[in-house]
Amino acid sequence: MNLPLPRVGRPAKGIDADPAAAFKAAMRHLAGGVSIVTVADGQERGGLTATSMVSLSAEPPSLLVAVASGASSLPLMRRSGRFAVSILGHQHGFIADRFAGRDGRRGAARFEGAEWIGRSGTPLVLADALASFECELDEMMDRFSHTIIIGRVTESRVPAGDGSGALVYWRAAYDRVGALEP
Repeated sequence: MNLPLPRVGRPAKGIDADPAAAFKAAMRHLAGGVSIVTVADGQERGGLTATSMVSLSAEPPSLLVAVASGASSLPLMRRSGRFAVSILGHQHGFIADRFAGRDGRRGAARFEGAEWIGRSGTPLVLADALASFECELDEMMDRFSHTIIIGRVTESRVPAGDGSGALVYWRAAYDRVGALEP
């Protein structure tokens, strides 16, 4: 016999009046790793900040990213058929803000002020990222307000890190997890 789950806590603010706002308020309690997704086609470059990147499969190595369908980098990704993902450390908050468009920079201007590595004409990865992946675009699916991107990983990197911790997004702000004690 299945019994209904008891309600615990309080409903998300505004749940009766606006289900979308209540959903967003509730999702703010899920901490998410912060990544930069970069794209390139020839000399044209772009990128965005993502908090919804997850591994999809180890065989074959693949990952999934959900991106707002209006993101300016999506047409470039469709044309090039490639993208890269850099997992950010706690010191990269300014890069996350920049690629989220908070300072108004777009395209190649978002890459200024940080060290990037990669081959000419391919998506760049952040040199001091906690980890990075180069991917071939496998599939893009439009669902509701977002585009679900599946990439086959062609290269994975884990540079020697300093143990300073990962950047996470939680309760509408950046935070740090996993820092090693000195």
